[in-house]
Amino acid sequence: MIDYMAKHYDDLIRAALEHLQIVLITLLLSLALAAFFTILCVYSKTASRMIPGLLSMIYSIPSLAMFALLIPLTGLGRTTAILVLVIYNQYLLLQNFLAGLNGIDKSISEAAMGMGVTPMQALVKIKLPLSRKAFIAGIRIAMVATVSIATIAASINAGGLGTILFDGLRTMNPAKIIWGSLLSALLALLIDGLLRFAEKRLDHSSTSCSLP
Repeated sequence: MIDYMAKHYDDLIRAALEHLQIVLITLLLSLALAAFFTILCVYSKTASRMIPGLLSMIYSIPSLAMFALLIPLTGLGRTTAILVLVIYNQYLLLQNFLAGLNGIDKSISEAAMGMGVTPMQALVKIKLPLSRKAFIAGIRIAMVATVSIATIAASINAGGLGTILFDGLRTMNPAKIIWGSLLSALLALLIDGLLRFAEKRLDHSSTSCSLP
């Protein structure tokens, strides 16, 4: 195992960087789309009933089946992998975003509206800052899931750490299997740890601001 790392560390680093790139691109696109869906659900009762249910149905589809459905449209490779990951993330992000916004005391919003604040101003200046802990929690859950599914995406030539893992399974190479699995798990733990740290920092800053 150590011998494999010494001889093929460049392959491991390249696969890890490819995996991280997929995760970061997915994060940016997922947040933009989830923000759009969240605004729709906040201002439309019809959307708030339909969109979460639809996303829940999509999320229940196995990732390999989703890849298979999209390959005829977008082909093999990273584009299909990122598209599937973004679609899956919508359910996780939207659930947490709406939970954070709906958990705010209505009297706060009503007081702001009574002072002449528009609904959009109330959302941006009041609701979003108060909901940021739930937002970070949703992002953390979505990103850990993204790292996991991105590993499976190597089966459609998307690259990343799954390439090492699947090649190890194909050739019955224990070192590749272990390193592919280990690095994928470490990347998930790293992202989870960083976002948990950000979540704690937000809690600390909120507590400090509330003190007289």
